[in-house]
Amino acid sequence: MLHAKVIEIKKEKIEISRAEQFVASSKFGASIFFTGTVRDVNENKKVTGITYDSHDDLVIKSFEEIYKEVDEKLHIKDKAVFIEHVKGYVRLGEISIVIAVACPHRSEAYDLSRYIIEEIKKRSPIWKKEHYENEESEWLKGNPIQTN
Repeated sequence: MLHAKVIEIKKEKIEISRAEQFVASSKFGASIFFTGTVRDVNENKKVTGITYDSHDDLVIKSFEEIYKEVDEKLHIKDKAVFIEHVKGYVRLGEISIVIAVACPHRSEAYDLSRYIIEEIKKRSPIWKKEHYENEESEWLKGNPIQTN
């Protein structure tokens, strides 16, 4: 069971409550919730916010591929996964991504959550433009997109 979405921040808010509702089930004994937020300093620069841009269709496709390969790579078949990432400007301290996973056992949930965020960082076409206290901004380098 997968929910994957890019949230256009001007139109909609990213909300953990949707993730909680999606993964809630008595068949799962463990749930993990990961939120990524805009931090205040990166490479010794004071950050005030980040603008995220993405190729939405390819982002969703990458989320779906990551979800499907978990069966083979981690041997986790019984799971619920919720992934939402924002597109647009996010202020300091605000949430940019929510990943919620639910599995029968905690070790599976921890492994699954970590695998998903690491693969998203490697493979999903999401770009970040940091905004700084001095009113300058720059697009960050990021990772080359990896494909299977």
